[in-house]
Amino acid sequence: MTGNQIEGLVGMLATLGLLVLMILPSVIGIVRERRIDRRIREAQEERGRGKETQKSSDRSTVPSTATWYAEGRRSKKLVNS
Repeated sequence: MTGNQIEGLVGMLATLGLLVLMILPSVIGIVRERRIDRRIREAQEERGRGKETQKSSDRSTVPSTATWYAEGRRSKKLVNS
């Protein structure tokens, strides 16, 4: 290799090194943001699953027709006796 070729190679490697140093923080930031987004999404999914398992507590406490019927029969028995 001649001196000019070596000088060109060193210049190209220096330019490539500077490019990597300038791009590296951005790539690290993107990877970090994706990891945070994934954790947030997993936490929201877990919270959503938690709500699905607690459906019985979310329901209203209105008695069913059978309960109303049974209460009416009990009160009639008490009055008749």
